[in-house]
Amino acid sequence: MSAARGGPRRGGRRRASRIDPARLAAYRALRRVSGDDAFANLTGVEEFSRLEGRDADFATELLHGTCRLMGTYDRIIAAASGRRLTALQPEVIDVLRLGAHQVFSMRVPDHAAVAASVDLAREVIGERVTGLVNAVTRKLTKDSLDAWTERLSRDESVFEALAIRHHHPAWIVRSFADALGVEPDDPELAAALEADNIAPRTALAVRPGLAEVDDLVAHGAEPIPDAPYGAWFSGDPGRIPEVITGRAGVQDPGSQRSAQMLAEATAPDGPWLDICAGPGGKAALLAGLAQEAGTRLVASEKAPHRAELVRQALRTYPTRPPVVVADGTASPWRAGAFAKVMADVPCSGLGALRRRPEARWRKTPEDLADLVPLQRALLGSALEALMPGGIAAYVTCSPHLPETTGVVEHVLGERSGFSIEYEHQLWPHRDGTDAMFCALIRREGPRSST
Repeated sequence: MSAARGGPRRGGRRRASRIDPARLAAYRALRRVSGDDAFANLTGVEEFSRLEGRDADFATELLHGTCRLMGTYDRIIAAASGRRLTALQPEVIDVLRLGAHQVFSMRVPDHAAVAASVDLAREVIGERVTGLVNAVTRKLTKDSLDAWTERLSRDESVFEALAIRHHHPAWIVRSFADALGVEPDDPELAAALEADNIAPRTALAVRPGLAEVDDLVAHGAEPIPDAPYGAWFSGDPGRIPEVITGRAGVQDPGSQRSAQMLAEATAPDGPWLDICAGPGGKAALLAGLAQEAGTRLVASEKAPHRAELVRQALRTYPTRPPVVVADGTASPWRAGAFAKVMADVPCSGLGALRRRPEARWRKTPEDLADLVPLQRALLGSALEALMPGGIAAYVTCSPHLPETTGVVEHVLGERSGFSIEYEHQLWPHRDGTDAMFCALIRREGPRSST
């Protein structure tokens, strides 16, 4: 076991640990996130499995909150230590990050945050770094988070200053401003950024024909207005019978809405296609809606392991929809074969930053170099799969214009016979959903009234 994992230090006798299990578990999880590019939500589940009650809640907030504000904390730590982060040991940086979150964003007294940080450093790294950790953490306590960010942003550009104050990379701040169509001093931009800093509520969706929202309400859930298949739930959804059996699943209301809009759009009679079905949330909702409409859904997914997730999501339907392992850009189906097509394409995920706390610090504009061509190819394939009068939904969990309207405009500019019937961008601060984009695109031809 390595020292970063809380193992014994070299030399001397190991002393009894003074670290509470919650802080130690949060540190171990953070090391995996920052050192191994692990996902905070998955790592937290694994590392916190032995914690209960308040310890589990404390560790979850400590990990997720630290990841969410990590970029800002790094700036403050660098200023407080008088060193570049590259000059500090990675394990020390993670101890200081956790200390910063306790000082600035949790109800932990300053002296307790300092003492716990020093004890954690001694336990997982060694005595030699405790002086540094003590000095830096004490300096963090000298000002509030607002005071630190105000001072650090004072001489920065307007977008860089917003990035520091609202805990986002500057390029994402610019992207949100462009998508909202606002100037950097518009209060709505600040509201959109701050919405990403609030952990979302858990939303559930029932599978049509298999369960009702009232079934979830019986377990303490709360119906979501304007979401006929959705309910808010506080607690572990894995304990709800409907979720256990696959008659319901976790799904953001924005995701539910895009599937519902496609299902409600008029189109000729014929089968439906989900061209990028993994991991299966929209496919599970669409499958039930298709059966209610008297037709069937075909789910396609390129990655075999994600196709298996789709099969699991669809497992409870008596007539199980077929799941095809296929590359959606290669159009393995006959052209013009489907009445409705869902193209929920791979994207940057900038619309779900509130539920993926570490993601904002990993994303770069260069990530779009491969994404946008793939998005264009998938939308083009989806349109070619439509029968005359059919309709496709192009969906991304991102408000970034090159991934949303930019893709739609490019693809429609290359072909005739298609028109945009609906286009909308959801936002957490406006709609209480992930920042989902949805465009409904119609192929010219006769359409039914159903």
